[in-house]
Amino acid sequence: MTTSDGSGDERVVLDPASVAELLDRLARAVLDRNGDAANVALVGIRTGGFSLAERLVRRLAALGHTVPLGAIDIALYRDDVFEGLPRPQVGSTELPFSLPGRTVVLVDDVLYTGRTVRAALDALVDHGRPRAVQLAVLVDRGHRELPIQADFVGTTLATSREEQVKVHLAVESNDDRVIVRKRRRA
Repeated sequence: MTTSDGSGDERVVLDPASVAELLDRLARAVLDRNGDAANVALVGIRTGGFSLAERLVRRLAALGHTVPLGAIDIALYRDDVFEGLPRPQVGSTELPFSLPGRTVVLVDDVLYTGRTVRAALDALVDHGRPRAVQLAVLVDRGHRELPIQADFVGTTLATSREEQVKVHLAVESNDDRVIVRKRRRA
């Protein structure tokens, strides 16, 4: 699905039905790979990845599997934290389960250069050593700068570096969507 705001600068590439279908597919893929998910936990990367992880936990519960949910903040683990970021916004990390022996599915909304995932891996191992880490993303847009690949991908979008991919997951309404737009010049 592609619609435009009329200016040509922004287009909706996934509507609510498409996002719901991708979430279902991701949840089933996690189960297919991890069996009964008894030793699996989902950890969302703050902020967009956590919202997606919450949705996936609900989808897994609807499929009969209770999976613990955590959140990881990467603000101080970014490789650009001291390069031009005036004040990093540090959020909370919440891991209400132990990591040893557990398979952690790290969740983010968009996989781009791989730098966010690298920072999340560093932050995660500071809290313990999981048995394994898998990566689930709603959108893989390419342009990797690090050798990082997702285990579970909702969809792959061909984008340019001059574009942004924004995932909007509505809290109360059914207004989920993914938008691609041209980067705004500073």
